[in-house]
Amino acid sequence: MHKVILAAEHYRQRAIDLVRKAPLGFVVTIAEARRSNAQNDKMWAMLSEISAAKPAGRCWKPEQWKAAFMDACGHQPTYQEALEGGGFICTGYRSSLLTVAEMRDIIECMNAYMAEHNIHPKGGAGLA
Repeated sequence: MHKVILAAEHYRQRAIDLVRKAPLGFVVTIAEARRSNAQNDKMWAMLSEISAAKPAGRCWKPEQWKAAFMDACGHQPTYQEALEGGGFICTGYRSSLLTVAEMRDIIECMNAYMAEHNIHPKGGAGLA
């Protein structure tokens, strides 16, 4: 299996060469890049800051804030049937599936929320 990130023209050429050499029946997928580790780290630092600030008296955990911000940006959770047919359970929001641009939108939403609620990052959280 090969994964090529089209970060420069020579990588594009490498991908073309791999496609030309691939046997018939192989599958090629072209997709937008997923969120970066740096974006993920920033999101969790911000979620921790928001959680600690308890805006509007909300004593939510960072995971709960993440779900709220993902929902605010139009991302819906998935549900599955509960064991023994007892209804449905939320299987959560998957930020690992977001693209770089989608993650940027969520971080911008969080920045706006923090500014609106006068929440300032504390020492070294890397939220500048």
